[in-house]
Amino acid sequence: MNVHATAVVLGTKGFLFIGPSGTGKTSAALSCLSAAKAEGLFAALVADDQVLVSMMQRQVVARRPASIAGLAEIRGAGIVPVDTIPVAVMDFAILPVKSPFEPRLPPENERFELPSGDFLPLLRLPLVEGMNSFDNLRRLLPLNARF
Repeated sequence: MNVHATAVVLGTKGFLFIGPSGTGKTSAALSCLSAAKAEGLFAALVADDQVLVSMMQRQVVARRPASIAGLAEIRGAGIVPVDTIPVAVMDFAILPVKSPFEPRLPPENERFELPSGDFLPLLRLPLVEGMNSFDNLRRLLPLNARF
């Protein structure tokens, strides 16, 4: 399945940034990649804009299309090279959200349903100027899902 998303690995966890065009998926993902690397964690892009998603042994697996391997789009600036890996297991879906936040608090146990009917736990990541997206993501993760 081809999903409009950005897939990254931060530390030992895979994150599928989802949402409509222009909502900040790539910007949030690249920001998290930079912050994770600065902290000495493994961090790499799997794919930007198009992610090939499949299920293997009850896990969501993301792959990059060959045509966009190693590339990400910075909206308004162009296509840039980024360190990538070809495939990774995804643990969470991340929905970047901007103010005003509606709903103010997300529904409990929210999840992102894939076209196959499988799902990933969904976390909403507020994009607030001056706040570090990676730090916010770290705070949102369940205690048993640290990097």
